[in-house]
Parts: sequence; structure tokens; C-alpha cells
Amino acid sequence: MRKSYIDNLRWVTVVLVIFYHVFYMYNAEGILGTLGKITDLEVQYFDLYQYIVYPWFMALLFIVSGISARYYIERHTGKEFIKSRTVKLLVPSTIGLFVFQFIQGYINVSLSEAGSIEAPGFVKYIIYCLSGIGVLWYIQMLWLFSLVIVLIKKIDKDRFWNICRKTPFWVLILIAVLFWGAGQILNTPVIVSYRFGLYFLAYLLGYFVFSHDEVIEVTKRYFALFAVIAVGLGTAFCIVYFGQNYADDPVYRSPLFLLYGWFGCVAMVGGFAKFFDFTNKFTKWMGSHSWGLYIFHYLGISMVALYLAKPGLVPAWGCYLLSTIAGFGLSYILYFVISKIPFFRWAVLGISKKKESKNVQG
Repeated sequence: MRKSYIDNLRWVTVVLVIFYHVFYMYNAEGILGTLGKITDLEVQYFDLYQYIVYPWFMALLFIVSGISARYYIERHTGKEFIKSRTVKLLVPSTIGLFVFQFIQGYINVSLSEAGSIEAPGFVKYIIYCLSGIGVLWYIQMLWLFSLVIVLIKKIDKDRFWNICRKTPFWVLILIAVLFWGAGQILNTPVIVSYRFGLYFLAYLLGYFVFSHDEVIEVTKRYFALFAVIAVGLGTAFCIVYFGQNYADDPVYRSPLFLLYGWFGCVAMVGGFAKFFDFTNKFTKWMGSHSWGLYIFHYLGISMVALYLAKPGLVPAWGCYLLSTIAGFGLSYILYFVISKIPFFRWAVLGISKKKESKNVQG
């Protein structure tokens, strides 16, 4: 049986990522890799949205991925799990770079000062391919974590997983300390998205802890408390750090960032399990298209930034609006088209000819 709240949590979080990247593209906080500020405002208070969601939304996606991995691996062998994850995750984030995502790389390079660098065509193509990784860093890490979890399951034989079934409320509170500790280690120095310590812990927590219905019941029962704590910490985080680079050291290793990140994740899990455990035509459609939305959304946003916002052809409010529309619209168009083309749907989207069982939440 599929758990509707997990599907809803996944696609809603992806939607939050799209809105985040729109604000991120035109941020006034000096965060690199974007076009930057395009308004005449002295302070862009709407940039607060980035501070509200950034500490927890990617960690939440890894938690959801860990839960889904557990459900999938219960009904498949380790070999089948690795094969399916290799096709869905590794292929698009490697072969897909050379087949399609180099276009995203070209846009990224053109938005930066590197766009004017002279180099042979083949060298530029390689640069575009590497720069095209963009949002695919998430699925690269997810593939690596998938390999490790198969090894862990083989060694653990579900002993620790069964212990985690009885995780009480107070342990969920104390995990905040573990979450803070994980945020201090295995952070790559240049490409700050690759936070191996924090995101691997989030994935493990999804797999071992949140995959139990008993634990989900705890998050539902104490949802109000988790939500109040998250809102309090989030408010404090925004007050203390607004205007600073939230995506780099020392902010993303600070106690406020990580504690808010943890309680934000738990509150979202509990809230969706409590209030959004349902399915209708809209949620089904959004859930079935969330993969394409994640893979392609940044292309539409960055194209508007490069071709309309950078030369100043459209007023600032129009750039925000058009970037949002393009983030959704182009994603759905590309997903519809590319998913119909045999080789490209495998290379870019990781969709194989053999469909997975609809009863498995992967």
C-alpha cells in the first residue's frame, strides 16, 4: 500500500524548491552562482523565503528518500534495488550531463563571469557538462547512499531497524544534537551542496526511524509541539542571519541552522502524516510529475534570468513571474517530450522500459 502523505510530502517539497530557486536566482545576499539582485529595493525582505526553507527542505527530501528506500528494499533484493537506483539516479546525473544537461551548464556559465573565457569547443563542452550538474547533486548523493544502505542492511539484518520501531518522543528531541553534529562533518569546501554528513544522517533517519508507522504516530501526536519549536527556531534564525550567506560556512554549521533544520523536518513529516494523508486527481498528477519537475525546473528559471533579466528586457517583477512560470511550464513540457523518446528518457530521466510495480513506494 502506498502512503499518500509521503507522495504529497515529496511533490510539495519539490514545489518549494522551485520557488526557492526563483528567489535564489535574484538574491540580494551575494550568494554566488546566480544572476543576483535585479530590483531597486534597499532590502529585499522577500528573500526571507530562502532562509525559511533552506535549512530543512533538502534534508527532508533525503528523509523521504530514506523512507522510500526502506519500502522498496522490503520487496526487492539488494541487487534489484541497486540496479533500479543506478538507472534512475546515476544514469541521469552522469550520461544525462552529456546528452542534455550541458544545456543547463551553458546557461550557468553564461550567467557567470566564466562565460567570456576563451577555450576550444571541446573544452567548453566538458565545462558545460560539469556545470550542468546543478540540481542533480541531490540524485548523485542519493545513488551513493543507496549503495551504502544495501551494505548496512546486509550487515545489520534489520536488528537496528527493529529497535528503531520503538523510538519515543524524547529520542526524536535528542536527535537534534546528532543532527547538529552531522552538520559539522564531511562538508565539501567549494561546492557546498555536498553535505555528506548531514544528508547521509537524514537518509539513515528516514530508512531506520521514519519508515515505522509507530514513529509516524509519534510525530502526529506531537505535531503541534514540533511545529511551535520549528517556528520559534526559524524566526530566530531569520532574525540573526538575514542578509548573510545562509548556504555557506559558518551559517550552515551554526546551532540555529541545524536545530531549526531538524525540527522543521520532523514537523513537516508529522504535519503531512496528520493532515495530508489523502489522494485525489490533483495530488496524483503532481506526484507522478514531481521527478521531471525537479530534474528540469532550474533550466526554465535560469533561461529567463540569462535572456530576459540580465539584459534588462523585463522589469524585475516580470522576471520573478516569468521565472516561476518557466520553472513549472518548461519542466512539464520537457518531461512530457523526453519521457516519450526511448534513449533520452533513459539517459536524462532514468526511465527504463520495464516499469516498476505501482504498489511499491520507490
